[in-house]
Amino acid sequence: MKSLARKTLVSTGSRSFASTVTLNIPEFELHRLDKSQMPKQATTNKDELMSYFKRMSVMRRTEIVADNLYKSKMIRGFCHLYDGQEAIAEGMEAALTYEDAIITAYRDHCQAICRGDTPYRVLAEMVQKRTGSSAGKGGSMHYYNSKNNFYGGNGIVGAQLPVGTGLAFALKYQGKPNVAVSMYGDGAANQGQLYEAANMAALWKLPMIYVCENNLYGMGTSNERASHNTKFYTRGDLIPGFKIDGQNILVVREAMRWAKEYCVKGNGPLFIEFITYRYHGHSMSDPGITYRTREEINEVRAKRDPIEIVRKLLLENSWAQESELKDIEKKIRADIDADVEKLKLDPEPNAEDLYSHVGIGKHYIRGVEYKLSQLDY
Repeated sequence: MKSLARKTLVSTGSRSFASTVTLNIPEFELHRLDKSQMPKQATTNKDELMSYFKRMSVMRRTEIVADNLYKSKMIRGFCHLYDGQEAIAEGMEAALTYEDAIITAYRDHCQAICRGDTPYRVLAEMVQKRTGSSAGKGGSMHYYNSKNNFYGGNGIVGAQLPVGTGLAFALKYQGKPNVAVSMYGDGAANQGQLYEAANMAALWKLPMIYVCENNLYGMGTSNERASHNTKFYTRGDLIPGFKIDGQNILVVREAMRWAKEYCVKGNGPLFIEFITYRYHGHSMSDPGITYRTREEINEVRAKRDPIEIVRKLLLENSWAQESELKDIEKKIRADIDADVEKLKLDPEPNAEDLYSHVGIGKHYIRGVEYKLSQLDY
């Protein structure tokens, strides 16, 4: 997305500044779609880019702090970090509303933040505090926000795909002009339940978008070693799809805007493949450098980092100074560090929490009904 297509200027005194900038979008790789229909340009302005910069910086810092908390043994169990992929989470939300449903896999911290959660609640969940997003009972892999139609955070590979298809069925059944989005990785693309769900979505023409976040490695295995067909956007067979860069938020935003419009018109499901990259290993037990080189990681950081792409646009258009952007990042670091110190003092789930949010109204021991207050823990 290098070429500058058009600037709209406003005059301030003796100088003129661009109020908006329009950029060309790279060509989509298409499957059963017409090239003439796809978006060609993206227009943005200072306020938009500043909001993208801030939110993606919050996501990045949250993940770095989560990394540190895991290494200090405050976070236990599984933990999968998203830094490097922030443009997909933020770009999707820029094109959707909270009336659209989203469900994802276990690399879910940033999606939770994009759906209205806070770094405080997200980190509190990871360290198993009652103040966390799921009251400290879900951990890193399980977030939930029914108010904003965010359905997790799912720990089983590919399990979110049929559930997301059910969400799309509900939207169509209720006659709502919205879509459901199921996000999955290139590793999960070989799960059979994806194709069973997609078959039903196509038969019933559900407003369903299957988003493959292709970060090139399923755990420690490259695409080429695990998948005979690495064109994941074509995996729907008769279901249309496309592939596009997932590192540029403006590209992601325009792709998702088009996809939503396509699906709500009754055309049925879509497959999208966003090419992205994770800086950390697959999980905390994976150093991430045994199957790829540090040079590869550093090259992506230097040329395709989602936050740096936005920073460059802000600076090139004189919409921000480098010092201003650094001050924003400094404040975000300070705020999240303060959150961590506060949440350390928060309570953990207690015994009664075992029975909350699980739909159990009565409790039996050896066939005898008890109230919670009668149970001896």
